[in-house]
Amino acid sequence: MSSSDEFESQPISPTKLQPARAFAGSYAGEHVAGTEFVIGALFVSWGVGAGDILLGLLLGNLLAVLTWGLLTAPIATDTRLTLYAYLEKIAGKGTIKLYSVVNGILFSVLAGAMITVSASAVRILLDIPPQVGWLPSDFRFVLVALFVGAVVVFMAVKGFEKLAAFAEVCAPWMILMFIVGALFLLPALIDATPGIASISSFSDFYTIANESIWIKTSDDVGFWHVAAFAWVANLAMHGGMGDMTLLRFARYSKYGFFSALGMFIGHYMAWICAGIMGAGAAIILSTAITSLDPGAVAYQALGTCGIIAVIIAGWTTSNPTIYRAGLAFSSLNPKWGREKSTIVVGVVTTIIACFPFVFSQLLGFVGIMGLMMAPVGAIIVAEHWLFPKMGLTRYWSKYKGNTTNFAAIITWLTALALSYALEQSGVFHLFFLLIPIWLYSTATYCLLAVAMGAKEVYPASAEAEKVEQSRIFEEQAYLANLAPSNPSTERRKTPFILSIASVAAIASLVACLVIGVMAFQDGDNSYLHTPLLVATIIYFITATYAYLANSSGTAVESKASDISTMSEN
Repeated sequence: MSSSDEFESQPISPTKLQPARAFAGSYAGEHVAGTEFVIGALFVSWGVGAGDILLGLLLGNLLAVLTWGLLTAPIATDTRLTLYAYLEKIAGKGTIKLYSVVNGILFSVLAGAMITVSASAVRILLDIPPQVGWLPSDFRFVLVALFVGAVVVFMAVKGFEKLAAFAEVCAPWMILMFIVGALFLLPALIDATPGIASISSFSDFYTIANESIWIKTSDDVGFWHVAAFAWVANLAMHGGMGDMTLLRFARYSKYGFFSALGMFIGHYMAWICAGIMGAGAAIILSTAITSLDPGAVAYQALGTCGIIAVIIAGWTTSNPTIYRAGLAFSSLNPKWGREKSTIVVGVVTTIIACFPFVFSQLLGFVGIMGLMMAPVGAIIVAEHWLFPKMGLTRYWSKYKGNTTNFAAIITWLTALALSYALEQSGVFHLFFLLIPIWLYSTATYCLLAVAMGAKEVYPASAEAEKVEQSRIFEEQAYLANLAPSNPSTERRKTPFILSIASVAAIASLVACLVIGVMAFQDGDNSYLHTPLLVATIIYFITATYAYLANSSGTAVESKASDISTMSEN
């Protein structure tokens, strides 16, 4: 796919739909990322107990996966449109201009936080002090953030397929680094827990978790706060429909459930492991966990591999986030194009990344971001699914010739006002606002739409539905022809060097895990940082070669298949 062939304002062509592995790698890569180092450590400072974390994250992440799989993915694969293109179809150009500006700014700040996380690792190499205040205290950190941002923007401009490829290679190693980092620092936590000499059962781990990691110090936050946060942490992507932008490439809606890889590996396992690393690093360095940035925590746990992990973790989140922001701003004026918009957004994002407050205030920001997008998600769900069942006309505002759907605008703005009022009054905590705001937005939009013309019958609607059904039929026919090839057909033989590379990549990951286990068994484990680095270098060389070789072979086979099909026709 060329970098400009992203179908920003029209449905995805069937030939551009991506296989399952692209979404497995993308979700695992994006959600095992820089935010995990930040959020995992901030949970430790919340003062919630170990049980609140272990069970609360389980429930919250399950709700997030169900939202992706049952709401976002089906709408994305039904329409094959970006969030911005579909919202324009529903609410008009006037609405989308306002929404795109707000959404683009929010995504830019989030991407900036991830660039800051990556920069927090690079600054260790230059002996720059940790940057945990609102403003940078060392000008060299600003230069580092600018450099890291330039690399991230370059990757984002390349488009979805390149982002997915990058994530596929990085994801397995990134996942492993969280586990290995926790294994490296668990001995320090064992030593700090009275009455515990080793971990021989879950009961021993739970005691350490309660007394040395997630220490219950507050009654104001608990299980439900943790569960709610896990659900709303990516609300802009699932409930707010932001991931329509990526899932429109999915061959089938069930690919939305690949979000489980991100939620239960990234937002469950990685948050827990990051909390272990943060608490362990704070004990070893005799400092408060709030005084440590992600780079300091990862470096204490993994040495040079920790620096690499944080850099890549920041990239795998900021890349698709800038990509989303670029699409948001390009929707303001299609003549700008996604590439130019992404470059401009990237420059702004990189400037934001120079200020460390964007990651130190991350918990509150992601909650606010999700709630600002949630009313729009409710409007989309209502128009897409509820309107046909209620006898209302989908896209009625468009057929009336409106440039702005005032029912949508009024619903969105009043929902934001209600969110602010409820949170400020103390009636609801920020993380508990999703359900009441979603219900309010759905009811308000349906009532306003009925009053403004959604019950009317529009001749253009029937014609548009015929065109859409024709597009869907062609897509289904294409997907039906993607069935596995005849078993009697001889499979392509795997070159010997490719087999060696694949085995070496797997072996290097196993070696990383073995090194982590050795570190856990030996309290004085810093000497294992070098072997871990060697195994990491071997992995990236061999895994990258194997990925490129497999991709090249698949492309050749696909081209040959297309030629064969053309000949038969």
